[in-house]
Amino acid sequence: MSAVLHPTKCPDNPGSFRPGNAHWQQRSADAVWPPCTRTIRLNEAPPLPIARGQGAWLHDYEGKRYLDATSSWWVNLFGHAHPALNAALREQLDELPHVMLAGCTHAPAVELAERLAALTGHALQRTFFASDGASAVEIALKMSLHAWRNAGQPQKTEFVYLGNGYHGETLGALSVTDIDIFRQAYAPLLAQTHVVSSPDARLARDGESAADVARRAVHDLETLLAQRHAHIAALVIEPLVQCAGGMAMHDARYVREARRLCSQYGVHLIADEIAVGCGRTGTFFACEQAGVWPDFLTLSKGISAGYLPLALVMTRNDIYEAFVDDDPARNFLHSHSYTGNALACRAALAMLDLMDDGAVLARNRERSDAIWRRLGSALSAFPQADLVQHLRRQGMIFAFDVDAAHAGPRFAERFHLAARERGLLLRPIGNTVYLMPPYILDDAEVEHLVTSTTSTLEHLLSCAGGSHASA
Repeated sequence: MSAVLHPTKCPDNPGSFRPGNAHWQQRSADAVWPPCTRTIRLNEAPPLPIARGQGAWLHDYEGKRYLDATSSWWVNLFGHAHPALNAALREQLDELPHVMLAGCTHAPAVELAERLAALTGHALQRTFFASDGASAVEIALKMSLHAWRNAGQPQKTEFVYLGNGYHGETLGALSVTDIDIFRQAYAPLLAQTHVVSSPDARLARDGESAADVARRAVHDLETLLAQRHAHIAALVIEPLVQCAGGMAMHDARYVREARRLCSQYGVHLIADEIAVGCGRTGTFFACEQAGVWPDFLTLSKGISAGYLPLALVMTRNDIYEAFVDDDPARNFLHSHSYTGNALACRAALAMLDLMDDGAVLARNRERSDAIWRRLGSALSAFPQADLVQHLRRQGMIFAFDVDAAHAGPRFAERFHLAARERGLLLRPIGNTVYLMPPYILDDAEVEHLVTSTTSTLEHLLSCAGGSHASA
């Protein structure tokens, strides 16, 4: 299919013309296979062509702007084209874009590993670099299994994960993911694993608190560990928020008790902080709120502030020492060509510099309170008493569920399209609307975020029971 040119005036040069949104939508449809997309729906829900980003905003080819309410899949912590981040990368580009980390080393990788270790109080002293979140989870799983083998317990090959948990879509990560749409197609390729109850606070029975749900989930975990601990290598969890599982939030008690049980039964604890780390939940590491450290901690997404692909696995020094051996089979066997890429590590250091300002987390608490008050007030004004369910927040993550009877078919797609019409980039998960904005919103942007979210919901409800596509 040939692309159709759609000329539009260039905002930076009113006298010139350049291809517009329709042009890039068509070219994308002809050449790009997009992720997490029902490609059969691309005509009805075409991708939004983005020409540039600035601060919390994305701009299309026709001059319209959209508040990036999800930090572009939870990565752009300080928005787009941040001057300090841009400057750091320009400087690094002139010095060293990349060198292999096998047999070489460089300052950005060393400094990043040192600074992250310091943030854990040196509880996690070693950092292994990866390329993306799923590969970081794969590495943590492999490290756990291999460490047990090196320790003379080769039978510990099983893994445990939480119901409704998500850890990535490569085969190892998918084996510890409990979202059917991701698992079912590839089930024959997946390893044998165990799933235990989620501590999702939405599962509370009448009269129960989030802590009560956590206690029930802890009991389920302990029952499994008591039976199978001799064969279990590790438990993997998303501390405080199971993000891709619909922003399921749980009490910190669960993380604390999971740590206790893993220590008691000789099982590693893997904390997947890919989405919830780097300040998103209110502390730099989500595990801090439980007062514990895991055996392995994975980071990605926000670690490079949305600039370059980077992930990492942090672990204890004694686990690292278990691999120090002249026998190649006892050494850790994992690599990729861009391990510890210098540009990506420099972006991460620049992100830490911004966080080191000392006031970012405090300002986030203020912004979180402002968004929470405004969102709660706006949603409470809807006349349908059962429309909004489980309004919740954790740090700079906000979510609510829309009752299925009101939501109608293709709710997520229709909400996404209607929000775009209102200058907002949002992508619900099923019937769950969530906000994960960058850390830089001012008062006017907070107002736009909340007003556009609630007006989008109001619009969908007015469209014949929510069944029509957005206008």
